[in-house]
Amino acid sequence: MILTRKSNAIYITRIYEAPLIAVWNAWALSEQVTQWWGPRGFTLTVHDRVFKTGGHWHYTMHGPDGTDYENTTQYLEVKPMQKLVYDHGGHIDRPPLFRVTALFSENNGRTELSMEMAFASAEVAQEMRGHIRQAAGETTWDRLGEFVVKQMTGTEIFLIARSFNAPVAKLYEMCSSPELLVKWLPPTGASMKFLRITTQLSASSMYEMSFGDAEPMFGLIRYHELSQPNRITYTQQFCDVNEKVMRPVFFQHWPLQMRTQIDLIQEDADSARISICWTPENASPEDISQFVEERSGMSVGWTGSFDKLELLVS
Repeated sequence: MILTRKSNAIYITRIYEAPLIAVWNAWALSEQVTQWWGPRGFTLTVHDRVFKTGGHWHYTMHGPDGTDYENTTQYLEVKPMQKLVYDHGGHIDRPPLFRVTALFSENNGRTELSMEMAFASAEVAQEMRGHIRQAAGETTWDRLGEFVVKQMTGTEIFLIARSFNAPVAKLYEMCSSPELLVKWLPPTGASMKFLRITTQLSASSMYEMSFGDAEPMFGLIRYHELSQPNRITYTQQFCDVNEKVMRPVFFQHWPLQMRTQIDLIQEDADSARISICWTPENASPEDISQFVEERSGMSVGWTGSFDKLELLVS
């Protein structure tokens, strides 16, 4: 099954490093869906759920600021391991905001989730694109990926993805060229420069990150995979000016090494998607706890970087 693109809809495609049964169960089982549904920082209370064609889901989302959002989802079609169609965002006092069609498929142990969110008009869809981004709505699908990986392996990861109006070859260049990377990768308000540059596998590059008048930070990057135009993998470590590996000064606990995997996929003729996966390495249980606690902040940081990248490639 393939979703035919419409002007009144928003489309999201994600590929998860998990078999179809794991991703489907994350949607189908109430005890699992409560652990990932909603933007980062939100929690969920399920009041009633009948997961079948003609069923419904009554739940309350609890925002990080204490605001509650009561919702009722109506399931119009449930085809196990294949397809979901549901009306989202409504309740007894309001109609649904949009209709979702979600398609599930597996290839070589990985699951592709393709979603269509259909609105009343193209104008409403365009307005909602900005609202979803502002509300960090797409982090829901990042949380799903993090959840299924932890369910399968026990590993805590961080995921974030965004689609850009640019070909995949251009995005690969922006992610692999040190001269271009420094223009968009630093968090908002920071600047970055490379003190030593190499793209030779396993050799280290060294960079300096500056935050206004604060003392600069230093780091090492070692590339492990450069598969043009679809994947870049590197490890990153904080260090001092003499290249001694250390934790960042702003955290008592933090993984000594982070593995970054960047996957780039052409979505259609005009757009491609970047997916970032961070996996902690050389980390204590306290380091992992801090990593998990900081996921919301990491989403904010990467969103600022993606905003700069969007300006550069648009």
